[in-house]
Amino acid sequence: MVGMSPKKSASHAPKGSGGVRRHRLKGKGPTPKAANRPYHQAYRDRLEAERKATHTSGVTQRAAARDRYRPNTAADSEIIFGRNPVVEAAAAGVPLKRLFVSASLMKDERLSKVVQRGAASGAKLQECSPADLDRITAGGTHQGIAAEIAAYNYAEVMDLWDRAVTRAKSEPNHPPLLIVLDQVTDPHNLGATLRSAAAFGADGVIIGEHRSASVTAAVWKVSAGAAAIVPVAKARNLTHALQQLQAEGAFAIGLDGGGDVDLPDLKLADQPLVVVTGSEGKGISRLVRETCDQIVSIPIDKRMESLNAAVATGIALYQIAALRG
Repeated sequence: MVGMSPKKSASHAPKGSGGVRRHRLKGKGPTPKAANRPYHQAYRDRLEAERKATHTSGVTQRAAARDRYRPNTAADSEIIFGRNPVVEAAAAGVPLKRLFVSASLMKDERLSKVVQRGAASGAKLQECSPADLDRITAGGTHQGIAAEIAAYNYAEVMDLWDRAVTRAKSEPNHPPLLIVLDQVTDPHNLGATLRSAAAFGADGVIIGEHRSASVTAAVWKVSAGAAAIVPVAKARNLTHALQQLQAEGAFAIGLDGGGDVDLPDLKLADQPLVVVTGSEGKGISRLVRETCDQIVSIPIDKRMESLNAAVATGIALYQIAALRG
């Protein structure tokens, strides 16, 4: 019929798709992890974690930059400031952690020597603006210089005993001699006690964790370098510490008025000793007093009620050294 195309035979019919839809036969492969699927909660959690990590990293970097250019100190750091206090601290051997100095003061000869000494001991030097020094010293009269004191490294009570025993083996005329300060809160008393301890050969000083003076810049200065010679230990419980030392063979004597014996008549001087001194006002606490093997009195004029804690300790150490010969 005119106008009609001839009918194709079955032998000419197309076979398959010619590869057009071949990709549909390949499959989708392994299922992505939940954290990589945008519609999954794990994916959103991963993005949030990455955001927080980036924020934390940024905070850390900003803090480092701030400390580099705007010096900061920890809340519990001890800061001394002013030309004379810093110079005196350096001369007394106080361990300086950092020195904060105004650039304009580097021409000061005395301060330049302090800076050199501090740098030699490992202290870091940071130049500061007056505003930074005002902030570090909480508005104190810093005179362009301040120093951060390194935290004191306290010993363990039994470490002091072990060192004392080791020393006694090489020095038979020097039995172990330790000092316990019970509720002595004045840093000047602690510093003076350290000085007497070094002068009369004591092996260490033990203080309580609470209601006791700690080793601070003031203690370092009063000790006149003795804080670097005589180790200090902190005990959580002084009564327990005394009992431990007594179990090792030490005798504990407490310095207090109305004692069992006067100091010149002390018969225990040639034994391993722990000398216990209380505060000037309250004296030795009840439990510590009851733990002592003997209460020893220092004869003084009746016009005086008591002695300063550091003075009493120094007198006792002198007498013990004299009795030991």
